[in-house]
Amino acid sequence: MKPELQSWLTEKRHELHQVPEISGEERGTAASISNLLLACGPDAVLTGIGGHGVAAVYESGQPGPTIGIRCELDGLPIQEISSARYASQHPGKGHLCGHDGHMAMVLGVAFVLGDKRPEKGRVVLIFQPAEETGQGAVAFRADPKFANIAPDYVYSLHNLPGLELGAVELCSGPANCASRGMRIVLTGKTSHAAAPQDGLSPAGALAELIPALAALGHGGALDADYALTTVTHARLGETTFGVAPGMAELWVTLRTVSDTRMTGLIREAEQLVSASAQAHGLGVEISYDDVFEACVNTDEAVLILSDACQTREIPCKLVPTPQRFSEDFGQFGKGAKTAMFWLGAGRDHPQLHNPDYDFPDALIPIGTDIFLAAIEQTLKA
Repeated sequence: MKPELQSWLTEKRHELHQVPEISGEERGTAASISNLLLACGPDAVLTGIGGHGVAAVYESGQPGPTIGIRCELDGLPIQEISSARYASQHPGKGHLCGHDGHMAMVLGVAFVLGDKRPEKGRVVLIFQPAEETGQGAVAFRADPKFANIAPDYVYSLHNLPGLELGAVELCSGPANCASRGMRIVLTGKTSHAAAPQDGLSPAGALAELIPALAALGHGGALDADYALTTVTHARLGETTFGVAPGMAELWVTLRTVSDTRMTGLIREAEQLVSASAQAHGLGVEISYDDVFEACVNTDEAVLILSDACQTREIPCKLVPTPQRFSEDFGQFGKGAKTAMFWLGAGRDHPQLHNPDYDFPDALIPIGTDIFLAAIEQTLKA
C-alpha cells in the first residue's frame, strides 16, 4: 500500500473513532461512509439496507461471481478510557471492538477498486449495521435491496488481541459460537416487609436458579458438546426495606459451538426455569435478546483466504477450534460461500470491549491487502 493511501485511511479511521454510534443508531457513520465511498468511484452505492447498512458495487462488465467484502458500522455502549487525540467524543460510547479499523480496511479496498476494477464478475463492499446485537446481518439480508447484490462469496475479518500483530488465524467449519441472552422474569406478589407471609416472594427461586443455570454449561473443550451458561444480571424486588419482593429478573447468556447444541441447551434451561417457577407458585416469562447463530466457514472460502495470505507472504495458521465469542457474519453463509479470518492485534494488546482498547493502525494495510488478494484468488478459482 502506498504511504499516502495508508495515511489517508488512518486519518479516516481516527475520524470514525471519534464519533461512535451504537447498534441501530449508525445514521451518521453510514452517511460518512457513503460520502467516502462516492469519492472512491463505485458503480453504485446503496444505502439504508437493513437499517443503516451501506453497499458499494464495483462492476467488471464481464460475467463472473459476485464477491462480498463485509465490515461493521457499530460501536459499543462503553465509556472509552483514552488519551488519544482522536478519542471518542460521544460520552458512554466507543469503538472498542475495532469496527472503525475494519471499515478503514474496506475503504482501502474501495479506493483500489476505483482505479482497477475486478477482471470479471463484481465486488460488493458491505458495511453492515448492528453486529453487536446480532440483528444487523439478518436485517441486511432480509432487505429487498439485498437481492440485487446477493454475493456468491463473502469474506470478513475480526482483529484479535492475544494473537501476534499482523498474523492470521483461520479455521474450516465452526468459526464463532452461537449465543443468545435469556431473560427470565419471575412474578409473585408483594407484601409488607413485616408480613412476608402475606405475599409471594421469588427470592427462593432466584437463589436456586442462579447456580442451577450456571451448572448447565461449564464450557470446556470447544467441541460439539461445548456449552457455557453465564449469569450476567439479577434483580430482586425494589430498592426499599419496607416491601417484600414480588418480582425477580435474571439474565443468562447461553453459548454453544453449534446451533443444534444451542437448541438442546435452550430446552434444558427452559425446563429448569419452568420447574422452579412451578415449585414456588410463581408466574414466569422467558424472552431472548442478542441472538447469534453459529458462524461456519466453508472449506472453499477458507482455502481461498489461505492462498491469499500465502501470495502476500502473510503468516496464516489453520486452527481446529472456533472463537468463543459470537458474530452475526454467519447469516451471509445462508446464501454464499463464506469465511471469516482473525487478524492479530498484538499479544499484549487490550482485549475487545475493554475501555482502553484501540484498533492498531498498523493492521489497516494488511487487512486491505488480504481482502484484495482474496478477490484475486476467488476469480482464479
